[in-house]
Amino acid sequence: MVNLKIAFFGTPEFSARILDKMKEGGFSPSLIIATPDKPKGRNLVVTPPSTKIWAEQNNIDVLQPTKLKAPEFLDELKKTDWDLFVVASYGKIIPQAVLDIPKYGTINIHPSLLPRLRGASPMQSAILKENETGMTIMLMDADMDHGPILKQEKLDIKKWPPKINELEDMMVEVGGRLLNEVIPLWISGKIKPKEQDHNKATYIDKINKEEALINFDDDPFWNYRKIQALQNYKPYFFTERNDKKIRIIIKEAKFEDGELIIMKVLPEGKKEMDYQDFLRGSNNKV
Repeated sequence: MVNLKIAFFGTPEFSARILDKMKEGGFSPSLIIATPDKPKGRNLVVTPPSTKIWAEQNNIDVLQPTKLKAPEFLDELKKTDWDLFVVASYGKIIPQAVLDIPKYGTINIHPSLLPRLRGASPMQSAILKENETGMTIMLMDADMDHGPILKQEKLDIKKWPPKINELEDMMVEVGGRLLNEVIPLWISGKIKPKEQDHNKATYIDKINKEEALINFDDDPFWNYRKIQALQNYKPYFFTERNDKKIRIIIKEAKFEDGELIIMKVLPEGKKEMDYQDFLRGSNNKV
């Protein structure tokens, strides 16, 4: 199947990695729609999203609308006879007026076993709340993660919970493969969409950085889930040294015989070290 006109909606590194898989499968888009550049880091340097960088590296046009309902954006999209839109972690609700533009609709790659974990942080939430997860390719409608399923696959994860970066790696591999399988089958009419069981739907909110605080009075396995899920938010606790409160980031931990065992930490203003070496330091109160 050649010369499909595909536009891709996506923003973070996960989306850019899905673009790599689409390119490998021969389904590179003709246009990428990403959210606008945003200030990042302590110095608030205005930074382009990962998909914009990918587009520039691959000589593909980019649009970064602030509002998807803006007439000028819709007019620009409608200049092309699109076959398909593909969405992967775009970051905004896409209105029906956009979803209906392409001939074969809009499909979404969602890293959970829908209808479970509808929402903005399905991978982290799976590690925090579930004991399994998987990848879903779905046909989008205007409601969040609500449309019928085109293909779904449970991930084979031997040891639960995985680290978030390990889970994302698996999701990219499985999601990219499923997407490249689905596109030609969907275009040729060989897939029948299956409605989700909406009575079994669960919903999740966006993770905030305050959730990465580890309270050692909490259940140890819950804390282990948080450490595994929230590595990108730098799970941490506070301790005291010389009557000063300092922040300690947990870099590595394991759960063994019902206990949370912290292995590596990054104390504020220091280099990463073994947790036992940290504890042997003077005047630490954890």
